[in-house]
This record gives sequence, C-alpha cells and structure tokens, in this order.
Amino acid sequence: MTATATLSSKFQISIPKGVREELHWQAGQEFVFIPKGKGVLVMPVPELEQLAGIAKGAQTDGYRDRGDRY
Repeated sequence: MTATATLSSKFQISIPKGVREELHWQAGQEFVFIPKGKGVLVMPVPELEQLAGIAKGAQTDGYRDRGDRY
C-alpha cells in the first residue's frame, strides 16, 4: 500500500485511513520514531502484556551480568 501525507505548519502528520485500518492503529496509541538514513521508521510502542513471553526459549548460556564487568 502506498499512501502520502503532508507535514502541517504545526509539524503534524495525519496517518491515512487505509494505513490505520490495515495496521489496526487506534487513537491514543503511543508510537516510537526511529531515524533510518534519510527517513524514519514509525512503530507502535507495545503494551506490557504483548511483551510477556517474548524471550521464551532464549539461550542464557554465556550470559554476562553486572558482576562480570570491570
């Protein structure tokens, strides 16, 4: 999907309806802006519940904690 928007004089951009609907973005949702070269990556900040279990099965061998540092 290709969509465009214009930056307003108040430095605001409206996200096109098609993009909001496809990605299920809602009003009041928080986003993070990550600079990438000459552009920016816009991603929703995940809710705490969405992060539960994200590291399940991660290998912990060789893990360093603060005690291993100089």
